Amino acid sequence: LAGRAGRAGIRERRARAAAIGPRGGVGLETAATVAVAAATEVASAVRMRGVDAPDVGGKTFVAMGESDDDDDGDVSGLPRVYDRNAIEEYWRTQGGALQQRWSEFVRLSVPLLTRVVALGIKGGADELAAEGASLARQARLIMEELGPTYIKAGQMMSVRPDVLPQVALDELAALQDSVQPFETRVAIETIEAELGAPLGAAFSEISEEPVAAASLAQVHKAKLADSGEWVAVKVQRPAVLETVSKDLYVLRRAAEVYQGLIERFAPQQRTNYVGLLNEWAVGFYTELDFQNEANNQTKIRRLLAEEGVEGVYVPRVYDELCTRRLLVTEWVDGKKLSECEPEEIRALVAVGQECFLTQLLQVGFFHSDPHPGNILRMDDASKGKIALIDFGLVATIEQEDMDTMVSSIVHLANKDYAALVDDFIALEILPADCDRSKVEPLMDKALSPYVKGGGAKNYEAELKRMYGMEGGGLEATAGGFQAMTQDALTVLNDIPFSIPPYFALLARAVVTLEGVALIGDPSYRLVMESYPFVARKLLKEDRPEVQRALAEVLYGGGAGSAVGESLRGARLATLLNSAMGVVAQTSEAFVDLETVPEEGVSLSEALEYALSPQAASLRTLLEDEAAIAADLLARQAARRAFGRAVSALPSPPLPFLPRPEDVPLPVLLPTRSTGGNDGAADGNAPAPVPALLAPTKLLDALAPPPSREEELYALSLLDLAEVSLGSRAATLLSGDALTDPREVGSTLLRALALAGTNSNAGDDGAGVPPQVIEVAQSLAELLAPDTESATSGGARAGGVALSSQHSEGASGSDGADENVRELAHTLRELNEEQRAALADFGSRIGARVYDKLVERALPLAGAGAQEVNAVAA
Repeated sequence: LAGRAGRAGIRERRARAAAIGPRGGVGLETAATVAVAAATEVASAVRMRGVDAPDVGGKTFVAMGESDDDDDGDVSGLPRVYDRNAIEEYWRTQGGALQQRWSEFVRLSVPLLTRVVALGIKGGADELAAEGASLARQARLIMEELGPTYIKAGQMMSVRPDVLPQVALDELAALQDSVQPFETRVAIETIEAELGAPLGAAFSEISEEPVAAASLAQVHKAKLADSGEWVAVKVQRPAVLETVSKDLYVLRRAAEVYQGLIERFAPQQRTNYVGLLNEWAVGFYTELDFQNEANNQTKIRRLLAEEGVEGVYVPRVYDELCTRRLLVTEWVDGKKLSECEPEEIRALVAVGQECFLTQLLQVGFFHSDPHPGNILRMDDASKGKIALIDFGLVATIEQEDMDTMVSSIVHLANKDYAALVDDFIALEILPADCDRSKVEPLMDKALSPYVKGGGAKNYEAELKRMYGMEGGGLEATAGGFQAMTQDALTVLNDIPFSIPPYFALLARAVVTLEGVALIGDPSYRLVMESYPFVARKLLKEDRPEVQRALAEVLYGGGAGSAVGESLRGARLATLLNSAMGVVAQTSEAFVDLETVPEEGVSLSEALEYALSPQAASLRTLLEDEAAIAADLLARQAARRAFGRAVSALPSPPLPFLPRPEDVPLPVLLPTRSTGGNDGAADGNAPAPVPALLAPTKLLDALAPPPSREEELYALSLLDLAEVSLGSRAATLLSGDALTDPREVGSTLLRALALAGTNSNAGDDGAGVPPQVIEVAQSLAELLAPDTESATSGGARAGGVALSSQHSEGASGSDGADENVRELAHTLRELNEEQRAALADFGSRIGARVYDKLVERALPLAGAGAQEVNAVAA
């Protein structure tokens, strides 16, 4: 072996030298010769050391069944549930057959690959396009001859209009339906053998011909003998287990060869391509266990129902009739989604997308083979708009990985590549010691075109634009190609990325789903379309990991920045809009966190959503924020009202007498409750502690002066109140209204009028008499201060509306009244669940503010009161 390797190294160096032209260029023909020579040597080394079956002793993402002690395996000796040792034992007895299968693979595939390379060298893309139909037909015939494994690959590529030309798609689409069925007689024999009873014992009718034939099985329509229900009977192909096991050997061997080439020419890369193949191979083998498929289908049916996913139907499984090679499920009538009109696909993709994201990011149990034949537009829409079938390959994702995926989608959509690096490290795509200065710019170039959508064709166009290769002359194209090549070499040589094994399953699902979506919408953007789902997830779940991601969005200072200390109102409004399907975008098609959508949701819609179970995480996060805001505004209002009240008092008649605010007075200080819950909201009010204190000292203790940062924060809160609810609400919150009886009276009368108007809007006929409303409105106008300004209801710096329409559509007191009227109406229309959520949220805020008062009062109280507080705490 050492001598072989030495001779190979000499030949490789000579070939490289011969490939270098007089100006340092590399000839295509010679380069191909070098590659073939290297591949041959690596393949020889692989053959010498042998090939092991994929090992699933470690972590696997494939949802696998468990071995059954009563299952004696297939007649060939292969296990029906994946077992590495049993498969290796089978391989050892099939040496000649395995070599024959490898030779068959090489004999059929090499001529096609050679033809493609030759056409590319001869005429480039134009020549390949001219021969596209012929090449596609040759590829399809090869896949059909090689069998189930390769037919599966062709089916997956048949829905990628962004990757392959239409002639190739049309040719490969035949693989969806043109798989030759096996004899019905053989199918019936298999059914009877699996059930251990005559066919008539289970089915009163069965179709003479299969209604569908796939690479691993074929389906007959039958009627149950006992209930008369129509069912789909899926019967496994004869000897398919042997064929698949041999293909696993061939693919494992090909993966070893490819791994060897990567290790030789790109040693910095850390991707375990053999591991990727292992994960895919184990999943493919598991698809042959129909009992496992039945379990998967039942579980996903239950999970989607629990998550409330609408519009998607998973047929019922008849477990008593299912075995390792036989699957019986409810019959559904429908049409393949990929065969529907583009307009219909566009409408249904949103339903399928919600279903897939729920599986991937919510329950961690997702369909990994959603090819067009497995997604049906149902004829009976009463059960659902689309039906999912064929759950042979299902993957599981751990909660930690789901959280990181959610975070990565947020960062990718927000173009926050600095934070995305951390996500990739957590997902084990990048090592912790990677060079961020090189990774982040290349992420921008590699991922930004994908986020913009449109599949591979748009991706290619975006790359050309990015590197200055579109519409330019030969010099510009050459320069752009050189820059792109340099970046590619940097990725290969300087960035040791790796692809985790579960990507083999995830990519299989994403490739197919995105391909179907692109048929309906050529500009489909998977990342951006996923953002509303992710926004809803951030707002709903209150686990620490989700809370951190939500805090990063709401408090973050921008791409790559650390989390800030104050809530950014615009981001809150933007996230609420995104969760409800209205996403603000930048000119480059990324999510714009700082801009509220023009056609945003209304105040009432946002409030109803914020009080729903879907926003539980948001309420948890905002609890601290609301408590801080309430405490700050209360302190400011108290100090302002106290200052104006003191200034209105007369000065002492004698200079040596103390001012009224410095005279000690008897007061009652708050304490904690000993009943088990803190604060005054527990229904058992704590006994206050008497003390003798000067008003000034009491004020400074219970309402200390705000810092500079707190003053700025208070201003932003008042701006937000003015934009959303009008200047009167801002005046009330600032404390100014407490010192002006006219303002207090006007505000209360306006509230009475608005509440009365909303109460009269109901259908029950009860409410405030119109005469009272009219009088309240008139008195409010009379009491309104003369200095009141008719400011616009539009957004001011630091403030935020829930949509730009709301900030532009109303002005002055009319706009303020309209916002308040909408808020009052929304509060009145809340259901019991929303009212309970609002009451609970308010109770928690009140308790938090009360606790702050208790903490500040402790230094003023005596030792006995401090002891009581300590015991209660």
